[in-house]
Amino acid sequence: MPTIALVDDDRNILTSVSIALEAEGFRINTYTDGASALEGLKQNPPDLAIFDIKMPRMDGMELLRRLRQKSDMPVIFLTSKDDEIDELFGLKMGADDFIRKPFSQRLLVERVKAILRRAGAKDLPAAPRGDDAKVLERGNLKMDPERHTCTWKGEPVILTVTEFLILQSLALRPGVVKSRNALMDAAYDDEVYVDDRTIDSHIKRLRKKFKMVDDDFEMIETLYGVGYRFSES
Repeated sequence: MPTIALVDDDRNILTSVSIALEAEGFRINTYTDGASALEGLKQNPPDLAIFDIKMPRMDGMELLRRLRQKSDMPVIFLTSKDDEIDELFGLKMGADDFIRKPFSQRLLVERVKAILRRAGAKDLPAAPRGDDAKVLERGNLKMDPERHTCTWKGEPVILTVTEFLILQSLALRPGVVKSRNALMDAAYDDEVYVDDRTIDSHIKRLRKKFKMVDDDFEMIETLYGVGYRFSES
Protein backbone atom coordinates (compact mmCIF):
# COMPACT_ATOMS: atom_id res chain seq x y z
CA MET A 1 0.00 0.00 0.00
CA PRO A 2 1.06 3.65 -0.43
CA THR A 3 3.22 5.47 2.09
CA ILE A 4 1.86 8.48 3.98
CA ALA A 5 4.10 11.10 5.62
CA LEU A 6 2.49 12.63 8.70
CA VAL A 7 3.99 15.87 10.06
CA ASP A 8 2.66 17.31 13.33
CA ASP A 9 4.21 18.47 16.59
CA ASP A 10 1.26 17.02 18.55
CA ARG A 11 2.29 13.46 19.40
CA ASN A 12 -1.30 12.52 20.26
CA ILE A 13 -2.34 13.35 16.70
CA LEU A 14 0.66 11.52 15.28
CA THR A 15 -0.31 8.42 17.24
CA SER A 16 -4.06 8.48 16.62
CA VAL A 17 -3.83 9.30 12.90
CA SER A 18 -1.05 6.73 12.40
CA ILE A 19 -3.21 4.04 14.00
CA ALA A 20 -6.20 4.97 11.83
CA LEU A 21 -4.17 4.94 8.59
CA GLU A 22 -2.20 1.80 9.46
CA ALA A 23 -5.49 0.02 10.12
CA GLU A 24 -6.30 0.68 6.45
CA GLY A 25 -2.99 -0.83 5.37
CA PHE A 26 -1.00 2.35 4.74
CA ARG A 27 2.67 2.69 5.65
CA ILE A 28 3.31 5.74 7.84
CA ASN A 29 6.38 7.93 8.30
CA THR A 30 6.02 10.49 11.10
CA TYR A 31 7.85 13.76 11.78
CA THR A 32 7.44 16.23 14.64
CA ASP A 33 8.60 19.41 12.86
CA GLY A 34 8.90 20.82 9.37
CA ALA A 35 12.70 20.87 9.20
CA SER A 36 13.14 17.16 9.92
CA ALA A 37 10.20 16.40 7.63
CA LEU A 38 11.78 18.23 4.69
CA GLU A 39 14.90 16.11 4.95
CA GLY A 40 12.90 12.93 5.39
CA LEU A 41 10.64 13.69 2.42
CA LYS A 42 13.70 14.12 0.22
CA GLN A 43 15.26 10.84 1.32
CA ASN A 44 12.05 8.78 1.38
CA PRO A 45 9.38 10.43 -0.82
CA PRO A 46 5.88 9.27 0.21
CA ASP A 47 2.81 8.98 -1.99
CA LEU A 48 0.98 11.64 0.03
CA ALA A 49 1.86 13.99 2.90
CA ILE A 50 -0.27 15.40 5.72
CA PHE A 51 1.07 18.61 7.29
CA ASP A 52 0.06 20.54 10.36
CA ILE A 53 0.38 24.29 9.77
CA LYS A 54 1.72 25.55 13.07
CA MET A 55 4.93 23.68 13.95
CA PRO A 56 8.35 24.49 15.45
CA ARG A 57 11.52 25.06 13.38
CA MET A 58 9.55 25.23 10.13
CA ASP A 59 5.79 25.63 9.78
CA GLY A 60 3.63 23.72 7.33
CA MET A 61 3.35 26.60 4.86
CA GLU A 62 7.12 26.95 4.54
CA LEU A 63 7.47 23.19 4.29
CA LEU A 64 4.98 23.13 1.42
CA ARG A 65 6.71 26.05 -0.31
CA ARG A 66 10.05 24.26 -0.26
CA LEU A 67 8.49 20.94 -1.23
CA ARG A 68 6.77 22.48 -4.25
CA GLN A 69 10.13 23.60 -5.64
CA LYS A 70 10.87 19.99 -6.55
CA SER A 71 7.75 17.89 -6.01
CA ASP A 72 4.01 17.87 -6.69
CA MET A 73 3.09 15.03 -4.36
CA PRO A 74 -0.43 15.44 -2.92
CA VAL A 75 -0.53 17.38 0.35
CA ILE A 76 -3.32 17.68 2.91
CA PHE A 77 -3.15 20.36 5.60
CA LEU A 78 -4.40 19.85 9.15
CA THR A 79 -5.24 23.17 10.76
CA SER A 80 -6.93 24.45 13.89
CA LYS A 81 -6.94 28.00 12.53
CA ASP A 82 -10.08 29.75 11.30
CA ASP A 83 -8.18 32.28 9.21
CA GLU A 84 -9.18 31.93 5.54
CA ILE A 85 -5.99 33.72 4.46
CA ASP A 86 -3.92 30.72 5.53
CA GLU A 87 -6.11 28.36 3.55
CA LEU A 88 -6.04 30.49 0.43
CA PHE A 89 -2.27 30.93 0.72
CA GLY A 90 -1.80 27.18 1.04
CA LEU A 91 -4.00 26.49 -1.97
CA LYS A 92 -2.07 29.01 -4.04
CA MET A 93 1.10 27.09 -3.24
CA GLY A 94 -0.48 23.82 -4.31
CA ALA A 95 -2.12 22.17 -1.28
CA ASP A 96 -4.71 19.60 -2.32
CA ASP A 97 -7.00 19.77 0.69
CA PHE A 98 -7.55 21.26 4.15
CA ILE A 99 -9.03 19.48 7.16
CA ARG A 100 -9.83 21.50 10.26
CA LYS A 101 -9.16 20.22 13.77
CA PRO A 102 -10.88 18.55 15.52
CA PHE A 103 -11.66 16.11 12.70
CA SER A 104 -13.11 12.66 12.18
CA GLN A 105 -10.46 9.96 11.68
CA ARG A 106 -12.79 8.27 9.21
CA LEU A 107 -13.15 11.47 7.21
CA LEU A 108 -9.38 11.90 7.03
CA VAL A 109 -8.91 8.31 5.87
CA GLU A 110 -11.52 8.74 3.14
CA ARG A 111 -9.94 12.02 1.97
CA VAL A 112 -6.55 10.32 1.79
CA LYS A 113 -7.97 7.45 -0.27
CA ALA A 114 -9.83 9.80 -2.60
CA ILE A 115 -6.79 11.96 -3.33
CA LEU A 116 -4.50 8.96 -3.81
CA ARG A 117 -7.00 7.36 -6.15
CA ARG A 118 -7.21 10.54 -8.20
CA ALA A 119 -3.43 10.70 -8.26
CA GLY A 120 -3.30 7.15 -9.59
CA ALA A 121 -1.47 5.66 -6.61
CA LYS A 122 -0.54 2.00 -6.92
CA ASP A 123 -2.22 -0.69 -4.83
CA LEU A 124 -5.47 1.23 -4.38
CA PRO A 125 -8.69 -0.25 -5.80
CA ALA A 126 -9.01 0.92 -9.38
CA ALA A 127 -11.87 3.26 -10.17
CA PRO A 128 -14.26 2.04 -12.89
CA ARG A 129 -13.05 2.97 -16.34
CA GLY A 130 -15.22 5.40 -18.23
CA ASP A 131 -14.86 8.08 -20.86
CA ASP A 132 -12.98 10.33 -18.44
CA ALA A 133 -10.34 7.60 -17.98
CA LYS A 134 -9.28 7.88 -21.64
CA VAL A 135 -6.53 10.15 -22.89
CA LEU A 136 -8.00 13.61 -23.50
CA GLU A 137 -6.63 15.70 -26.38
CA ARG A 138 -7.72 19.27 -27.10
CA GLY A 139 -5.44 20.91 -29.63
CA ASN A 140 -2.04 21.28 -27.96
CA LEU A 141 -3.35 19.90 -24.67
CA LYS A 142 -3.01 16.21 -23.84
CA MET A 143 -4.17 14.72 -20.51
CA ASP A 144 -3.89 11.09 -19.41
CA PRO A 145 -6.02 10.51 -16.28
CA GLU A 146 -4.67 7.01 -15.64
CA ARG A 147 -1.06 8.20 -15.58
CA HIS A 148 -1.92 11.65 -14.20
CA THR A 149 0.16 13.29 -16.92
CA CYS A 150 -0.47 16.54 -18.75
CA THR A 151 1.41 18.08 -21.67
CA TRP A 152 1.07 21.31 -23.63
CA LYS A 153 2.72 21.39 -27.06
CA GLY A 154 4.53 18.23 -26.03
CA GLU A 155 6.01 19.82 -22.90
CA PRO A 156 5.07 18.34 -19.50
CA VAL A 157 3.00 20.46 -17.11
CA ILE A 158 3.11 19.14 -13.54
CA LEU A 159 -0.29 19.48 -11.86
CA THR A 160 -1.61 18.63 -8.43
CA VAL A 161 -4.58 16.26 -8.27
CA THR A 162 -7.04 19.10 -7.76
CA GLU A 163 -5.60 21.18 -10.60
CA PHE A 164 -5.73 18.18 -12.91
CA LEU A 165 -9.41 17.53 -12.14
CA ILE A 166 -10.40 21.17 -12.65
CA LEU A 167 -8.59 21.38 -16.00
CA GLN A 168 -10.02 18.04 -17.09
CA SER A 169 -13.55 19.25 -16.30
CA LEU A 170 -13.01 22.37 -18.42
CA ALA A 171 -11.28 20.60 -21.32
CA LEU A 172 -13.89 17.85 -21.62
CA ARG A 173 -16.30 20.40 -23.09
CA PRO A 174 -14.46 23.27 -24.79
CA GLY A 175 -16.48 26.46 -25.08
CA VAL A 176 -18.92 25.42 -22.36
CA VAL A 177 -18.88 27.68 -19.31
CA LYS A 178 -18.37 25.86 -16.02
CA SER A 179 -19.52 27.63 -12.88
CA ARG A 180 -17.34 27.60 -9.80
CA ASN A 181 -19.83 25.22 -8.19
CA ALA A 182 -19.48 22.80 -11.11
CA LEU A 183 -15.69 22.92 -10.82
CA MET A 184 -15.94 22.33 -7.06
CA ASP A 185 -18.03 19.22 -7.75
CA ALA A 186 -15.43 17.99 -10.25
CA ALA A 187 -12.47 18.48 -7.92
CA TYR A 188 -13.82 17.74 -4.44
CA ASP A 189 -16.03 15.12 -2.87
CA ASP A 190 -19.40 16.03 -1.38
CA GLU A 191 -18.07 16.33 2.17
CA VAL A 192 -15.49 18.99 1.33
CA TYR A 193 -16.60 22.62 1.49
CA VAL A 194 -14.64 25.18 -0.51
CA ASP A 195 -15.60 28.72 -1.48
CA ASP A 196 -15.35 30.61 -4.76
CA ARG A 197 -11.92 32.01 -3.97
CA THR A 198 -10.53 28.50 -3.63
CA ILE A 199 -11.42 27.70 -7.25
CA ASP A 200 -10.07 31.09 -8.36
CA SER A 201 -6.76 30.29 -6.65
CA HIS A 202 -6.51 26.95 -8.46
CA ILE A 203 -7.28 28.59 -11.82
CA LYS A 204 -4.63 31.24 -11.23
CA ARG A 205 -2.07 28.54 -10.43
CA LEU A 206 -3.06 26.52 -13.51
CA ARG A 207 -2.54 29.52 -15.76
CA LYS A 208 0.82 30.24 -14.18
CA LYS A 209 2.04 26.67 -14.75
CA PHE A 210 1.00 26.69 -18.42
CA LYS A 211 2.55 30.12 -19.02
CA MET A 212 5.83 28.76 -17.70
CA VAL A 213 5.71 26.38 -20.69
CA ASP A 214 4.09 28.77 -23.18
CA ASP A 215 3.91 32.48 -22.44
CA ASP A 216 1.07 32.84 -24.97
CA PHE A 217 -1.21 30.35 -23.20
CA GLU A 218 -4.72 31.85 -22.97
CA MET A 219 -6.94 28.78 -23.18
CA ILE A 220 -8.64 29.16 -19.79
CA GLU A 221 -11.08 32.04 -20.14
CA THR A 222 -12.84 33.91 -17.33
CA LEU A 223 -16.46 34.99 -17.69
CA TYR A 224 -16.84 37.37 -14.78
CA GLY A 225 -19.78 36.57 -12.57
CA VAL A 226 -20.37 33.26 -14.40
CA GLY A 227 -17.36 30.99 -14.30
CA TYR A 228 -14.62 29.62 -16.55
CA ARG A 229 -14.33 27.83 -19.88
CA PHE A 230 -11.67 26.16 -22.00
CA SER A 231 -11.34 27.98 -25.31
CA GLU A 232 -12.62 26.20 -28.43
CA SER A 233 -9.87 27.67 -30.62
